[in-house]
Amino acid sequence: MSIAATSPSPTLAAPRASQSPAALRRAAQDFEAQALAALLQPMFQGLDTKAPFGGGSAEGQWRPMLVDAIARDLAKAGGLGIGEAVLRELTRLAGLPPNGDPPAGTASSSTTERPTP
Repeated sequence: MSIAATSPSPTLAAPRASQSPAALRRAAQDFEAQALAALLQPMFQGLDTKAPFGGGSAEGQWRPMLVDAIARDLAKAGGLGIGEAVLRELTRLAGLPPNGDPPAGTASSSTTERPTP
């Protein structure tokens, strides 16, 4: 019996228009943080942890979390612009206007309309 025959194939779903612009922005920022972490990881691999005041093996264990934290902070501060490019594409796929507002005539899931007095 083949494992591939029994497991469903993964598919990527396009973002829905019902997703809030904030959720799309968060997804784009998270993507950029992952990309930055992948770029930063090799920079930290060659550091010696045996020098005085070095962290030893514990430093090696915590280093990936440090790299992730640095990458998240860089992405939050604007990063390399990867997140903005991803956000533009997610917004386009969701059918939202470029400014991120919901299309006219549709209610956003994050806002509720108040009746006018």
